[in-house]
Amino acid sequence: MVVLISDSGLRLSEAVGLLVDEGVLDSEQTHMTLIKHPHLRLKTDASEIAIPLVGAPFWAERRIKENKPIRFCFSRYFSEDDCNSNSASAAINKWIKTIVESLVVIHCLRHGFSDSLRCEEIPIDLIDQFGGWSLRSAGQGYADGYPLE
Repeated sequence: MVVLISDSGLRLSEAVGLLVDEGVLDSEQTHMTLIKHPHLRLKTDASEIAIPLVGAPFWAERRIKENKPIRFCFSRYFSEDDCNSNSASAAINKWIKTIVESLVVIHCLRHGFSDSLRCEEIPIDLIDQFGGWSLRSAGQGYADGYPLE
């Protein structure tokens, strides 16, 4: 889960609620789709996106598929009846504290994702689209955003 979150911009609760079928590895453009489900609320409408799977997130999604979970990628923390994103957060944060300073938590990866894109001079509207952040201007809402490619 940590690797999947690291370079994808996913929120922890979004990763916890991912369905196995949402990762697409057998197409020219590998990606995961993040959409609303009865079991998963998204923070904003802009959070409903297709996320390219490259690098570490591609590796993580491939590992998920190899483990052949039935419905949910992380069924230890999620089922139709129960979402334990707080338990996932606690477990991951406990692990993180064994390798880095105590002020670092899983949510820091989301901030780091945004910072790394900004350092690469990626346009802010594309960063917002990748991260599922709400649009900052009315003009951004008039287009469909960037294509998956």
